[in-house]
Amino acid sequence: MRNKVINKVLHFSRPAKRTISVVTDVVLLFVAIWAAFALRFESFSWLPGGDQFWAAGATVFFTVVAFVKLGLYRAVIRYLSEYAFLAILVGVVISSIALIVFGFLFQALVPRSVPVLYGAFAFLLVAGTRFMVRSIIRQPGRSSKEAVLIVGAGPKGMQLASALAQGVEFRPVGFISLVESNHRSLIGNLPVFSIAHIEKAVRKQDASRVLLALEDSAPVNRKQLMQVLEQLSVPVQTVPSMSELVAGQARINDIRDLEIEDLLGRDPVRPDAAAVTESLFGKSVLVTGAGGSIGSELCRQILKHRPKTLVLFEQSEFSLYSIERELKTINQVEGLNVSLHAVLGNVVHRRRCESVMRSFGVQAVYHAAAYKHVPLVEHNVIEGVQNNVFGTWHAAEAAIAAGVERFVLISTDKAVRPTNVMGASKRLAELVLQGLAQHQSKTVFSMVRFGNVLGSSGSVVPLFRDQIRDGGPVTVTHKDIIRYFMTIPEASQLVLQAGSMGKGGEVFVLDMGEPVKIADLARKMIHLMGLEEKTDENPSGDIEIIYSGLRPGEKLFEELLIGDDPQGTEHPRIMMAREVSMPWDELRGLLDKLAEASREFDCGRIVTMLREAPTGYSPNGDVVDLVWCNGSHDQAGLDAGSAKVHHFPGVNQH
Repeated sequence: MRNKVINKVLHFSRPAKRTISVVTDVVLLFVAIWAAFALRFESFSWLPGGDQFWAAGATVFFTVVAFVKLGLYRAVIRYLSEYAFLAILVGVVISSIALIVFGFLFQALVPRSVPVLYGAFAFLLVAGTRFMVRSIIRQPGRSSKEAVLIVGAGPKGMQLASALAQGVEFRPVGFISLVESNHRSLIGNLPVFSIAHIEKAVRKQDASRVLLALEDSAPVNRKQLMQVLEQLSVPVQTVPSMSELVAGQARINDIRDLEIEDLLGRDPVRPDAAAVTESLFGKSVLVTGAGGSIGSELCRQILKHRPKTLVLFEQSEFSLYSIERELKTINQVEGLNVSLHAVLGNVVHRRRCESVMRSFGVQAVYHAAAYKHVPLVEHNVIEGVQNNVFGTWHAAEAAIAAGVERFVLISTDKAVRPTNVMGASKRLAELVLQGLAQHQSKTVFSMVRFGNVLGSSGSVVPLFRDQIRDGGPVTVTHKDIIRYFMTIPEASQLVLQAGSMGKGGEVFVLDMGEPVKIADLARKMIHLMGLEEKTDENPSGDIEIIYSGLRPGEKLFEELLIGDDPQGTEHPRIMMAREVSMPWDELRGLLDKLAEASREFDCGRIVTMLREAPTGYSPNGDVVDLVWCNGSHDQAGLDAGSAKVHHFPGVNQH
């Protein structure tokens, strides 16, 4: 019955609600004046005389006008804020002064204590009734809202609590503070608990989830925090970073699944912003593979350094459209005035690359275009070699011809002692740039090598997340498989840093901390989503982890260096690998033979040449190219001349 009455009142028109508020305030103000006089004269039977009545009436009228001017009647009671509290206080002070003035004008008896008593009564009645009504209106919704604990009692945590309180999904019931002095206190009527008592807080407050709202600059032992959060029986989620909030890319109450990369247990790599800006500001920059996970983040980072021109080179039409639209918005909102150009093209087409570089006067190229999914490249050997090896060669040759100053290759840890075609092709791409660096001096070539990128299109994190949401099982290839991980922004910053540091032919690698066991990562994600692992010891668990076996070309352990004697750089977290290289004449001969094998679709010969080259390639299985295994190698004489007539992309198209 009460809810029906409340809903009926809530559906009144806005003018009707304002009229009710004004009439209620008039009554309450008259009651406050009567109570003040009655208390002063110690008589509850007191009634105003003629002069006192006119003074009281004028005061009430003047007060309502003041409330109107202060915007009190525009405030929606359901979402009443501290501003309304302040407006009532100011209005009541004005009203008390008005009572003194009108008492003097109407020659009414107004003892000195009456305005003070009146102000106190008026504030209690006007403010109290409003906040009581707000509480009554909110009460039915509170029980249906999900109770949440907020980790972080700083500005971001309080802002989140306020935003959630206004929403319809979540109800903040307390804070978890990492600051000792905040424990056992109240913030906005919400209790503050220690991180050591988070499990007790979850039970006591009946919280159904925990939200992370840590300040970006707060010193946090993320590894230790992860261990604590893993023990909880409720899901852990996070809110956007302050940079996303400032840029308008997200709202504070945009709750999302925990970003595991934020809790890897090591500090993110901090680039030398001055050096990067010097290498990019006012320059013309081209990014190949601009629509990919690494390429798109590179574009975002480069845009912040205000180059003169940014060329987005991509073969996927939709990916190019998406990143161009995003960058145009950032460019306009932040007033960067960067000239953006979206160009469709494939890096294996040398003439297309050169014409684009010449047309826009490109001075720096960041080569992110590559096929990097290990099993797919194993099943499509020729396309992998074409894109990764010849695409790099042709883009590099085009850069030399177009007078590009710097060319940076995005490589991978799988290029170190590779067991798959993808890794071998990326190592051969590195050899190509090393050879070109020795062969000429017009363009500075450098390579950046890093591990798995969390959140990229090929990352295990989104895969695991989808599998957990679908109820499992989570598939891991091997219980002992380990990988190095880094974030997309870290990878992009490292690439930009290396681009500013390169002198010619260097292979830069990142000190990525300790490698992560993939099975442990899967368990962390299960626990942080509020679920339990299903095992023989815990058959009632929610999600099972199954081991599917190593995929073609996959190995248990990845490495970042070939040699054991890395050389330091001016950046404390970036090292330079001492890698073997090939003289350009020998390398050119190998590339020509590889191109010939590609034209003849001879996967077996390609794999043999990759093994014989100084790539360290040691396959852990047979050739599994899908077309090759289904019989096309029986037609190796499929008219190689015909392939030449059609200008197979493996040919260096000068």
